[in-house]
Order: sequence, then structure tokens, then C-alpha cells
Amino acid sequence: MAFNMHNMMKQAQEMQARMEELQVKMAEREVEGVSGGGMVRIVLTCKGEARKVTIDPSVLSDKEIVEDLVKAAINNARVAADQTLAGETKALMESLGLPAGALPF
Repeated sequence: MAFNMHNMMKQAQEMQARMEELQVKMAEREVEGVSGGGMVRIVLTCKGEARKVTIDPSVLSDKEIVEDLVKAAINNARVAADQTLAGETKALMESLGLPAGALPF
């Protein structure tokens, strides 16, 4: 099988276009982080933009608890975003016939 630079460039351009589409999709895709048994809910995009914060009024009287619950919910949402991005990237790589670990991120 001969090396075909044209095909390689075409594949690289397709991968770049698909990665750009994925970035746009992830900027809009929302994930939710929850803490305190649902007392705090944070909605982020997979790019990390906060979209919604919901705090149960019953915890508002204790500032430290609210701070801890918000922090935990944000961290929970970030994990969900990272897992979503990893899954989408893996699916993209597989659709292009590349190994899932082909990209360094």
C-alpha cells in the first residue's frame, strides 16, 4: 500500500472539521452537578460555563454548608462534563477509524 499524501490530508481536514463541530456541541451541551442529596444543583456546559444554580432554601441559614455544597456540586458537574467530553471524543475517533487514544486530550 503506497503512501498517499492527498488521502492523509483529506483525513486530517475531516478530523479537524469534526473536532470543531464537537467543540461547538460541547459548548452547548449541559450537565448537572448535585450535592447534599439534591439540595444544591449546578448546571454547566461541557465547556464549563455556569447556566443555572439552584439552592434549597432550607440550607441558606448556614453559610459554610452552602459554600461546601456549591463547591461539591460544581466539582460533580465538572466530572460529568469531563466524562461527556471523553465519551464524545472517543465516539468521534472511532467514527474516523482512529484509536480512541489517538489524541492527547
